[in-house]
Amino acid sequence: MKVLIANRGEIAVRIIRACRELGFTTVAVYSECDRQALHVRSADEAYFIGPSPASESYLRIDKIIDVAKKSGATLVHPGYGFLAENEDFAAACVDAGLTFVGPTPRAIELMGSKTAARQAAIAAGVSVVPGTEAPFAETATDAEITAAAERVGYPLVVKAVAGGGGKGMRTVASAADLLAAVRTAKSEAGSAFGDTAVYFERRIMKPRHIEIQLLADQHGTVLPFVERECSIQRRHQKVVEESPSVALTQETRRRMAECAARVARSVGYTNAGTIEFLLDEDGQFYFLEMNTRLQVEHPVTELVTGIDLVQWQLRIALGERLTIPADRALTPVAHAIECRIYAEDPDAGFMPAPGLVRALSVPGGPGIRDDRGVAPGFEIPVFYDSMISKLVVWADTRADAIARLRRVLAEYRVVGVKTTVPFFQWLVEQPEFAEARFDTTYLDRILAARKGQPFVEPQESDEEDAVVAAAISAWFHTHRAIAAAGSDAASAWRQSARRDGLRG
Repeated sequence: MKVLIANRGEIAVRIIRACRELGFTTVAVYSECDRQALHVRSADEAYFIGPSPASESYLRIDKIIDVAKKSGATLVHPGYGFLAENEDFAAACVDAGLTFVGPTPRAIELMGSKTAARQAAIAAGVSVVPGTEAPFAETATDAEITAAAERVGYPLVVKAVAGGGGKGMRTVASAADLLAAVRTAKSEAGSAFGDTAVYFERRIMKPRHIEIQLLADQHGTVLPFVERECSIQRRHQKVVEESPSVALTQETRRRMAECAARVARSVGYTNAGTIEFLLDEDGQFYFLEMNTRLQVEHPVTELVTGIDLVQWQLRIALGERLTIPADRALTPVAHAIECRIYAEDPDAGFMPAPGLVRALSVPGGPGIRDDRGVAPGFEIPVFYDSMISKLVVWADTRADAIARLRRVLAEYRVVGVKTTVPFFQWLVEQPEFAEARFDTTYLDRILAARKGQPFVEPQESDEEDAVVAAAISAWFHTHRAIAAAGSDAASAWRQSARRDGLRG
């Protein structure tokens, strides 16, 4: 069995590892700036698909389908991001005789629209956040938009129908700010997703963001998993995820899982997906949206259940029946916390800080997982998300997991680029984090209260680390020069590259 991974970075490496355990051959694709990327070096084969901008490489459906045909791949795994929730890509795979590792094109299209997903949830008898039930027409007048807002009530949220990640989303406190917020959200949504449609939802004050992972096979079985808490967010983007949530009782967990499964069944959903909910201060929960793909934060679910979600994605795509007991999926055996480590400067508003990773040292010990797509010697490009890794710890209790996370962050070393590690070191020391007294507004509030106070950088690398970093840097630059040279040495480099599976 041969699997093409239509993605890059840490998720491509994660999928490659799952495939290797199943005995499947893997095919990577890469752009110009990813020639020496870890996912390229890890795969059995790799094919060049174009220039560095994603629009000319990772978002080119035609090029990826062409590579699948050339390589003889029979399955295509989209990972997340890029084309993962693109119904046209899923349909193109099906039309080419390939197996798309994900839901059907129809399910992606239906649940990819937040308003259509809301309607599906309502039809399944699941509560949704009060709001408008359809996007505004392009011809909607200011008076019509204002009247709709009055019916929903303030404060409200203007939300893009397509996409995610907080783009095309604005909170509005009063009518005075409404029309400007709508214009901004529409513009941002158009730029990010090619779709300017927006709608309104009432703002739930100080909600917690809880999500239910699902697996659904092609034989009618829908399996919900223990929840993930994703309330630590900066500007509507998740920063820390954990499982389970201390905010849920066993009864609320059971009801939320049942609601998630009902929504999935109502649209004939298959493969991996996630139903997201908002939990208010009174313990009531509301359907928010569905992600029709694997989530960035899937490792915390894997670690508290012992179930490999990526392997099951592949097995479901091949027609296998789910054999996981329902109680196992809903019963956590540990507590896991994930931090998204980015090449960003937290002292400069978390601006991306791409550059050459000269050295990277991940702490050892039990209960640690580091899903990364970056190796020493790789230059983090400006063209994509700047994630270095997903650092995950797990232990018997949340308190023990936090203690482990504190130790691991103190030992985590990246040389060559600024990272968000100092920010996480600060965050884990906050009493609200330790006591799980937070909501989706918490992080923005406490960051604003810092008023630009710098985060404390980890201790500088000692002399031995500096020597290692220099050696790695020298190795990288030497081999890059050899690869560019027209000599016997360059020929040897190219032969080595071919042995590693490089193409193009």
